[in-house]
Amino acid sequence: MENPKTHFILKGFSQAMEFRVFEFEGLMANSVRASFTVKIDIGLARKYGIRLQELPLLCRGVLDQHSEGEEQRSFLYTEAHMSEYAYNLAAREEAAKHKKSRQPAPARVAAAWPMPPR
Repeated sequence: MENPKTHFILKGFSQAMEFRVFEFEGLMANSVRASFTVKIDIGLARKYGIRLQELPLLCRGVLDQHSEGEEQRSFLYTEAHMSEYAYNLAAREEAAKHKKSRQPAPARVAAAWPMPPR
């Protein structure tokens, strides 16, 4: 269940063994602030070809899925999340390749201009 009423702000991250722990501050609809963390296994992220720059946004996606009434403040970005993300990314890239290959080649601009008389 998506929770559009809570806004999350990335506060930073720390490294704990093979995990990167992202810290977020959540601002609830009732103006209450709460701290949240999302932990992600860096080795698994590399296995699925997920770049380090993408990790904060992916972790925020986990927070966006929690409901505001939940007491849980610590989450894990699982291997199942990574597998699904990698699959969807590959599908988008494949679709983009097919879309590009179906587009007609652009007509030569020079051929559209009349040649000056000689």
